[in-house]
Amino acid sequence: MLVAAAVVPCPPMIVPELARGAVAELDALRAACDRALAGLAETAPDRLVVLGAGDADATLEAGGTGSFAPYGLDLEVVLGAGAAQPLSPALTVGAWLLGRSPWAAERIAAGTAPSPVTAAVIASDADPARCAARGAELVAGPDRVALVVVGDGSACRTEKAPGYLDARAEPYDRALGAALADADSDALAALEPALAEELWVAGRPALQVLAGAAGPGRRGRLLYAEAPYGVGYFVALWS
Repeated sequence: MLVAAAVVPCPPMIVPELARGAVAELDALRAACDRALAGLAETAPDRLVVLGAGDADATLEAGGTGSFAPYGLDLEVVLGAGAAQPLSPALTVGAWLLGRSPWAAERIAAGTAPSPVTAAVIASDADPARCAARGAELVAGPDRVALVVVGDGSACRTEKAPGYLDARAEPYDRALGAALADADSDALAALEPALAEELWVAGRPALQVLAGAAGPGRRGRLLYAEAPYGVGYFVALWS
């Protein structure tokens, strides 16, 4: 069963060595991510699942290894027991964020007990029904599961954004932020894949997995909602 979930974004620039002279621009984002992961720690879960979008559905029970080399930084991160399986870009950022958390780092180093860390991937093109089913699968059973959901909002917020400016992007992200603040699983489940694709919403499938895992009756806290590089970044904690 799901006891808590943290939603975090996945910009590679969140790593200070990549941000270089612009490190301070994402200080507030890093701090919000740290608070969200600390909130997971307070629930003392039996199992931690880090979820992000990728090429195809996969469950990496032993975790995996990610690299920031594609972005010009010689830095590897490990999730779980340190298996050789490669992590998707989203999970690589998720692993880096977890490495900042003493609570999570302890469990990543342990690999297994007291709280195993699993990496889960949902296909970027998964439809809402598949996402909902995937969410239910991840939290099935008696274990108290905490989810780290990694994904961004729209990348069409400004003219310099990766997807250029789309007038629909800001209201879309505003509604998405409201859904995260209210722990509104129904609103996340209703996200349209076609519109999300047009607005470059990379986090859509992972957020719909969260909706399937959480169901109704949750409480939400929105800790961060900004678009510093023309991409909607959100940090939220559901309990």
